[in-house]
Amino acid sequence: MVAGPLFLAVGVAQGLARDGFSSTRNAISRLALGEAGWIRTVDFLLAGVLLTGAAVGLRKVLRGGPGGTWGPVLVGVFGVSFWVAAGFPADAGAGFPAGAAEETVMSGHGTVGHLALCAAFVVLARAFAARGLRGWAVACRIVPAFVLAGFMASAASALAFTPAAGLGLLWPALVTARPAGGTTANR
Repeated sequence: MVAGPLFLAVGVAQGLARDGFSSTRNAISRLALGEAGWIRTVDFLLAGVLLTGAAVGLRKVLRGGPGGTWGPVLVGVFGVSFWVAAGFPADAGAGFPAGAAEETVMSGHGTVGHLALCAAFVVLARAFAARGLRGWAVACRIVPAFVLAGFMASAASALAFTPAAGLGLLWPALVTARPAGGTTANR
């Protein structure tokens, strides 16, 4: 549950401390570049561990039910994408680090990871619906649309990407907390 919030908190703190970094122009993954890049790299590794742990926990909670196989697998793919990001940091771009070209490109592993996460939400919607949690099921079908819209708009602006990525990182904390909470209708 803490993977996304922790990853975002460390990224925001590091972004505020790094010269030349602008959250309006750069994704926090770009903070893995330069002298203090090791902090972001460790954060990627830790988030990957926590997300794959969440996948294992989801598998235990949802085993044998709707979404019990593919939901956890897809969350695990999202976690593994963080390990890949640790090994293959984002390319310099949008002026960061200083002197970098203005062009920016979304990484392949970031794209695969976030597509897997969005698919996981849709699959997990079935698990929530089966437990009578209709509001959660609907939200798990809507959130991916916002995340994907932000990713598609990221070519035009980091301002479109940043809230979408934030939502993509915070929603798993709520989704992984909810299955353990029981089966009360409409919560």
